[in-house]
Amino acid sequence: MVSTPLPQVAETDTPQVQGAPGELVLYDESMTRVYIADPLPEERSALRLVLQDLRLEVIGEAADWSTALVQAPGLRPNMLLIDWSMLPKGTQNVALADLREACPGVLVIVLISHLDARQQAAMSSGADTFISKGETPERMSERLRTVAAGIRPV
Repeated sequence: MVSTPLPQVAETDTPQVQGAPGELVLYDESMTRVYIADPLPEERSALRLVLQDLRLEVIGEAADWSTALVQAPGLRPNMLLIDWSMLPKGTQNVALADLREACPGVLVIVLISHLDARQQAAMSSGADTFISKGETPERMSERLRTVAAGIRPV
């Protein structure tokens, strides 16, 4: 079995994803633009697949907080998916406030690996919502679809 690597956003000027082998799916400007910030490449890849299924445009990715904070504003996302573990420890409120200042009007979704007190901390730190990474792909898709439906284009 030959696997086809997923295209990286940085490889093209216009983000494209592969549908069926050899087929490209082009996004139009009215689609919800999503930026993914997660330290694990396999989790970014899985998120990219879920977002592709939802016909959402992944406009950029980061593996660390400083990259996300520098890149995301220039890409003008409608939605940011951020892994909780990427936020600087002890300063999550400040980090999310900095992100909101850099990306006004963006919907911030914090991804949490374990549901516990961090769930409440994510919400009180300035996230619009949270999604557990432990959700099934179907449940994650449902949550993302619901959130994306409420986004107005910038």
